[in-house]
Amino acid sequence: MRLLNALMVGTLMALGLLTACSTPKQDTVISQSPSRYANATPLDLSLSALPYPYPVREFKTTLQGQAVVMSYMDVPAQGRQKGAVLLFHGKNFSSDYWAPTIAALSADGYRVIAPDQIGFGKSSKPDVPYHFDELAANTRALLISLKIQKVSVIANSMGSMLGIRFARLYPQVVQKLVLENPLGLEDYSQAIPAQTNERLLQLEMAQTEESFRRFLQSYFPSWNPTYEKFVEVYVRVQKGPDYRAYSQASVLTYQMIAEQPVVNDLSQLNMPVLLVIGQKDRTVFGRRFAPPEAVKTLGDFPQLGLKAAKTIPQASLVAIDEAGHVPHLESEAKYNAAVLQFLDGKVAR
Repeated sequence: MRLLNALMVGTLMALGLLTACSTPKQDTVISQSPSRYANATPLDLSLSALPYPYPVREFKTTLQGQAVVMSYMDVPAQGRQKGAVLLFHGKNFSSDYWAPTIAALSADGYRVIAPDQIGFGKSSKPDVPYHFDELAANTRALLISLKIQKVSVIANSMGSMLGIRFARLYPQVVQKLVLENPLGLEDYSQAIPAQTNERLLQLEMAQTEESFRRFLQSYFPSWNPTYEKFVEVYVRVQKGPDYRAYSQASVLTYQMIAEQPVVNDLSQLNMPVLLVIGQKDRTVFGRRFAPPEAVKTLGDFPQLGLKAAKTIPQASLVAIDEAGHVPHLESEAKYNAAVLQFLDGKVAR
């Protein structure tokens, strides 16, 4: 029992659930609050029992020789047709969190393509090393299958790293690019110590409902009860038969972010770019692995946004004072107004 408790405490400290100065008694039992979702239906690896806000379609493709399926929503424009918009989600979300953005874009005349990238959401999660270039290529293949030649791209968090790479690889396709609190404005490979897959998987498997909720709360300076749905999805997957495979995909996509910086691509973006930056965001990728001194200099999104706006040739910047890492959920009206003005060719304010 003492050994088990010691191991549990060590794991929780690595997760950031106990502070380094915590000194629990050797026989202290780590208690957990009752789950809010004890009676919720478990989810499988493809989240097949989870409804999305719009009909979900499947695009069959390959990744490193493996047959995979990319799930996506294709929402038609209302009224006068203005073109197509492609959405890239963040690492800890799926395309369904774009629901309010999709509704606004569709109502304003844009066809919206919102895929779950391979490794996320309802899409396949093969056990392979992930690369932004390959995810971009599969997304390009999806657009070709839909006979879409040009798009504007809107991307959040990790999705912005993919959006930047997509725009660099296919500049003839991307008309405009919106980067919403993007990861990748600094090179994490220079500041965050490398982690083994085994270590990362151990930490993923030790995650709890409480620790995951606290992790998500760090994205939002003000926690809205509607954000609980993201915790619920995680817990339902954890209760399901495929949690280890789900966790392994999370590990592999973590490594993609850690090992494939895009900050040097910023100066090569030749299309109009809108940076939408929640000013209260202090997200640091891999924070729990970073030396304390390094953390002090990372994740300053107000400054990162200003620096990126000076680096990108045709950039404009919109600051949303009250928002954190996901402004399209936190400040929906301001976010939609800024993005629609930008897409419609007006100066974003």
